[in-house]
Amino acid sequence: MNYIPQYFPSLSQLQLAQFEQMIDVYKFWNNQINVVSRKDIDNLELHHMLHSLAIGSLIRFQPNTTIIDVGTGGGFPGIPLAVLFPESQFHLIDSIGKKIKVVEEVTKALNLSNVTFEKIRSEDLKRRFEFVLSRAVTELPVFNNQTKHLVDVKNQKNGLPNGIIYLKGGDIKDEISAFGKRVTVTPLSGYFNEEFFSTKKVVHLSF
Repeated sequence: MNYIPQYFPSLSQLQLAQFEQMIDVYKFWNNQINVVSRKDIDNLELHHMLHSLAIGSLIRFQPNTTIIDVGTGGGFPGIPLAVLFPESQFHLIDSIGKKIKVVEEVTKALNLSNVTFEKIRSEDLKRRFEFVLSRAVTELPVFNNQTKHLVDVKNQKNGLPNGIIYLKGGDIKDEISAFGKRVTVTPLSGYFNEEFFSTKKVVHLSF
């Protein structure tokens, strides 16, 4: 690993080992079920794992925080964050079964007891979570309409208000304008030096 230990120097030996193993497991399963572009698999740590962990630059999830990763694909950002925050509970969903199969296999390989997963559309899920996460599956107003029923507004314990945390890139002024002061945008260029993060942001929509 070239990046994660540099930006997260307080990781335990177990966490470091899990991140190392994560790279090998994803490379194996990506050959079976393509969840990461084959052209991008060599950039797995930077473009997928570290990008997922960028949410940990915005918030330190408290123990027993409930988090759902909507449209998780092969497990991003949920699985890297589950390693970073082993005392929080992550539920990963996607509507495509083969992607959830990869999530299942990676979860088993890394022995992650704080991860559950389900093949389901967010609109059909009835549970509530303190935070809803995703990596830019659609524009924020659309995503908000699809997932706002999942947000638990009662259990506030993280400092940052419960709501949606969204990894986005590019110009997002238009899609966040309707939310006013409920939206906070944090450029990742302030945390990471690599060119990949120059236009990447973490968007927080409070409830």
